[in-house]
Amino acid sequence: MTEAGGAPSHSELRAWLSLLAAPGVGSASARRLLKQFGSPQAVMQAAAGPLVAIVGDAAVASALQRGPDDLDEQTERTLAWLAETDRDGAAQGRSGRRLLFLGDAGYPDALLNSPDPPLMLYLRGRTELLARPSVAIVGSRNATAQGEQNARSFAEHFSRHGLTVVSGLAAGIDAAAHEGALRGDGSTVAVVGTGIDRIYPRRNEALARRIVAEGLMVSEYPLGMLPLAPNFPRRNRLIAGLSLGTLVVEAAAQSGSLITAREASDAGREVFAIPGSIHSPQSRGCHLLLRQGAKLVEVADDVLEELRFGRIGMAPPPAAGPKPDPLLEALGFDPQPLDALAERTGLPTDRLLARLLELELAGQVARLPGGLYQRIAHA
Repeated sequence: MTEAGGAPSHSELRAWLSLLAAPGVGSASARRLLKQFGSPQAVMQAAAGPLVAIVGDAAVASALQRGPDDLDEQTERTLAWLAETDRDGAAQGRSGRRLLFLGDAGYPDALLNSPDPPLMLYLRGRTELLARPSVAIVGSRNATAQGEQNARSFAEHFSRHGLTVVSGLAAGIDAAAHEGALRGDGSTVAVVGTGIDRIYPRRNEALARRIVAEGLMVSEYPLGMLPLAPNFPRRNRLIAGLSLGTLVVEAAAQSGSLITAREASDAGREVFAIPGSIHSPQSRGCHLLLRQGAKLVEVADDVLEELRFGRIGMAPPPAAGPKPDPLLEALGFDPQPLDALAERTGLPTDRLLARLLELELAGQVARLPGGLYQRIAHA
């Protein structure tokens, strides 16, 4: 195992990469091998018989000891990556690059106590965030404007009260959660489904740079790994495993966020969901979770209270007296077409469009595809 913050030797890294890349050796078998032999180097040097007793196949055992054809190339590439200095990290006095192995002193307890802890993690940024209490925020890539606002404001509230926010750097809810969390001291951890040297989706490149500089990026996949579809559901177990609980902001009935929620439940962690409109497809996954026993969340302090962070910093009740805006009242909180709003308010179309534009510029209304408008509540 490496010392805290230290780089592995060439032989140690080569053995780890061989163990991770061996066809037919899953994570459970790899952990059994490490338990039996003590280190990946010892696994590579073991006799065939004891290896076959664990992996169950002589061909698999042989492939494990032989390693992939590009093993030396992978090893050199990874050591070169570790030796590079992140420009953003260097500005803050740290290199920001590290490998973390199962069994290292800095391996996060929360992940270690999850059902399927990874053998090796690639890290960029503030590695101390792994030791802090954290909460996951996940949701739809095709989020509504209200969903993104909820994710951003909840994440900021958590971060300002000492919780690190974990998410997956996807478009929509994930990106909004990272943005909100970067506004507080708790910061954010992005668990990605690619190699840590790749950014996906490309639209989040600027956000990823901020996370490397101010938060932490994590991957279990080797350098250069492309955004392959099977990788993303698998990385969701890390998002759940790193966190005390998982909050689902928006999710369709068939959603990767529900996989994260299931992983959280399997790890014995709390699952929270924000309810939404019965007419919104992006609320159906949350409603399904609520029927299955997830805790209903209306304000961010509901989560803090459940996680025993206390109801700290609750906003005071709104002052009496302000007159509600008739157009906002007519909008309600479901997306509405222009003709329905005209019928409800009695306003001519030109005045209605002008007023909607004012509210949109003020951040109180969002214009949606299909000519729909939605009121935005600020949590």
